[in-house]
Amino acid sequence: MPKRILQGKVVSDSRDKTVTVLVERRFTHPMMKKTVRKTKKYTAHDAENRARIGDSVRIQECAPVSRTKRWEVLA
Repeated sequence: MPKRILQGKVVSDSRDKTVTVLVERRFTHPMMKKTVRKTKKYTAHDAENRARIGDSVRIQECAPVSRTKRWEVLA
């Protein structure tokens, strides 16, 4: 099964080897027929500590690295 890849913006890089990425998805509401934006935060593993706040990054599913990290930052 292929691994999911999402794109988002780094909102926190204060922890070592960890970044918080805000991913936004847009869809049309089934009843209102209006475009709706939903956001979700993912905790991702950043081994080299390269990502900084405001960077646009791609994250990919991976095996659990810690209790909260199931995603990794793609180079």
